[in-house]
Amino acid sequence: MKAFCKWMNDQPRIIKILFCLPIIDIIWGVYRLGGAIVNKDVLHIVLAVLWILIAGFIGWLLDLVSILLTNHIFWFVE
Repeated sequence: MKAFCKWMNDQPRIIKILFCLPIIDIIWGVYRLGGAIVNKDVLHIVLAVLWILIAGFIGWLLDLVSILLTNHIFWFVE
């Protein structure tokens, strides 16, 4: 999972933006879930699962704006 998270972080901004599109934003949800599992953080695991469920509604937009402004997804910790 660490390798997947590193791979996602190393992508160019345009690829990160493409991953923010509705439905495809689930990839970022898996990224969040993987990071939470690696850190053994139960709260973030629950939040990541919830994010996967809402990513098609509003999550993708928050990720898109966040990547455009900061080059990182919208999340509570990095």
